[in-house]
Amino acid sequence: MYRFFVKPEQIGGQQIQIVGADVNHIKNVLRMKPGEKVRVSDGQKMDYFCEVESLQDEQIIVRILTASEGDTELPAEIVLYQGLPKGDKLEWIIQKSVELGVSQVVPVAMKYSVVKIEPKKEEAKRRRWNMISESAAKQSKRLIVPEVGQILSYKKCIQEMAALDMVLVPYESAEGMESLRHAVSVIKPGMRIGIVIGPEGGFAEEEIEEVKAAGAVIVSLGKRILRTETAGLAMLSILMYHMEIGINQN
Repeated sequence: MYRFFVKPEQIGGQQIQIVGADVNHIKNVLRMKPGEKVRVSDGQKMDYFCEVESLQDEQIIVRILTASEGDTELPAEIVLYQGLPKGDKLEWIIQKSVELGVSQVVPVAMKYSVVKIEPKKEEAKRRRWNMISESAAKQSKRLIVPEVGQILSYKKCIQEMAALDMVLVPYESAEGMESLRHAVSVIKPGMRIGIVIGPEGGFAEEEIEEVKAAGAVIVSLGKRILRTETAGLAMLSILMYHMEIGINQN
């Protein structure tokens, strides 16, 4: 069943107004008719099961049949700080990390980042990245659309991380997986977790020292070297398993 996102102010009484690009998608791509069923989220974890009432030029009106708090979000928030990769890898990372339950993706310019995005082009890039996030959220039945934030410097990234409960940094030179096992075991519902991933060239030694000094936990993801587009997803998968299986069993 198709899912659409609206702002809370578009919900009133027993009806919801769907506006923007979704209007054309519903009318001309999906060719929906009155009576068809859809799901709508307010981006704040409420899930509405609805029936299409009318299709107008600039809005679609749907009638709320049932409303409930959804359960497809992870019990803890995860922010992915991704070192800027080459080409269109970031688009793929955004799509897959949203499917795995990330709460926010923040691109970070690091010492070994090959890509340099000009400030005047960044806003257009962010619009596209956030469109990819919304599409992935719809496909994976998320209740929120994770934001893709502004590109941060590494210094600003470390400053932001101070507000998080835990920061995990997969690093190829880390030895053993005991630190990862312990860190994951103490994660509780409601925590805010950061993951910091280096670009293709990896972390500079001074970047690792800086993030360690800020209180991050340096962890290993195993004996194999993972690409930048793989490492974050591996870390997210581990956290997803713990939060959806491990936490519930404790």
